[in-house]
Amino acid sequence: MTEHVRVAVIGSGFGGLGAAVRLRREGITDFVVLERADSVGGTWRDNSYPGCACDVPSHLYSFSFAPNPEWPRTFSGQEHIRAYLEHVTDVFGLRPHLRFGAEVQRMTWNAAELRWDIETAAGALSADVVVSATGPLSEPKTPDIPGLDSFPGKVFHSARWDHDADLAGKRVAMVGTGASAIQIVPALQPLVSRMTLFQRTPPWVMPRVDRAISGAERALHRTLPFTARLRRGLLWGIRELQVQAFTKHPNELGFVEQLAKRNMARAIKDPALRAKLTPDYRIGCKRILLSSAYYPALAQPNVDLVASGLAEIRGSTLVAADGSEAEVDAIVLGTGFHVTDMPIADRVVGAAGHTLAESWKDGMEALRGASAAGFPNWMTIIGPNTGLGNSSMILMIESQLNYMADYLRQLNVLGGRAALDARPSAVHAWNRRVQDRMQRTVWNTGGCTSWYLDAGGRNTTVWPGTTGEFRRATRRVDLAEYEVLRAPAHQSPETAQSAATADSEVTA
Repeated sequence: MTEHVRVAVIGSGFGGLGAAVRLRREGITDFVVLERADSVGGTWRDNSYPGCACDVPSHLYSFSFAPNPEWPRTFSGQEHIRAYLEHVTDVFGLRPHLRFGAEVQRMTWNAAELRWDIETAAGALSADVVVSATGPLSEPKTPDIPGLDSFPGKVFHSARWDHDADLAGKRVAMVGTGASAIQIVPALQPLVSRMTLFQRTPPWVMPRVDRAISGAERALHRTLPFTARLRRGLLWGIRELQVQAFTKHPNELGFVEQLAKRNMARAIKDPALRAKLTPDYRIGCKRILLSSAYYPALAQPNVDLVASGLAEIRGSTLVAADGSEAEVDAIVLGTGFHVTDMPIADRVVGAAGHTLAESWKDGMEALRGASAAGFPNWMTIIGPNTGLGNSSMILMIESQLNYMADYLRQLNVLGGRAALDARPSAVHAWNRRVQDRMQRTVWNTGGCTSWYLDAGGRNTTVWPGTTGEFRRATRRVDLAEYEVLRAPAHQSPETAQSAATADSEVTA
């Protein structure tokens, strides 16, 4: 007999573990967390490259319900964040709910039973509600470069680091200049004989003011927890005040550009190199990167910057789009992730028999970043237009957990076998408001092409407002935005009449 649960959560990163904690706090214990790997952590498990760290302050990049007074640095490294997630898993008793090696292969909406039939690598199960927390930074994107498959040396993506590869004394190519690359380059530069960095577009880089958190500070936060909350609140408030410049007044960011240029000039003395590293778009259009080590590493004599994308590979020779060549022994791909074309969407089959990917062929859209029309009782954490350009995603995740909790409460209030399906009109209205607000933002007007934009040029990734606004927008589920579904079969006339009455009242 196939196992059935009330809720199936997919993924055990911040979103999935947060959902699991919230379910338990709501009194729901009939749930599982399906994880394809053999441990929790999500992106902080997968990204273990040298120098990996967070660019959001530690006390803001953690759950409000699980403060950590023991953060060792103001910006924590990957190992500290992963340890924090393991700690959350243990403290909140989540291990009995975890199913490792259970990658979701397909899930199909069963309209007759009002449930999701789920096929995983570890077997089949069904669930009344699915919470998808696979995350937008979970599937690495490998570029289609001629000759890549025949390269004789080591090749791996930054999110799939090959720890068996000995890069010491080798000639290494770094492809890409994103958030991972600017951490990898300074970490590898002292070890390798030569590093060649292939840069299609230079990033804006601000100093990363990182330091060790003293024992006295940690003791204060342990003894007086309100001090940690105050610290978190200050970090949050500063970032809320910055949002207007990103979303309404991008021209005000010129001062920040000057600070970034000074950061570059302190380390890069060669005018020609500075010219290659200076972006030609408004700061903030792409993700602003934080590093105090990136520019000093690029100034070292064993580093070459190729201000052009990698076009072709001939044996061990890498050929750039500008025709320049470099002989290398290993290639590290810092080429990003499938963000606007998440692979999980190909595996979700909705009420009409088509996949979520097919439904989103013209661009992702979901009601309040959570519910897609035609996919009843399916919710996503960090869904369309919930990303941030300047603050902590944990704030957005917790807002979506509020929405998830009220969603489940509404199902309980409706009673019986019920499901909620977002009305297309509500989804389109929400998305239209979001896209209208997006027109003024730096992400749309800054003059760059970024991973925030989909193939059609629409920004389906970032939230064009403050985290406070999003918290208010997701505090409650508005049943008028949903169609209430009832099981069509094996119900008594009395139950059917009760369901019809309830639906009429909801519609009214």
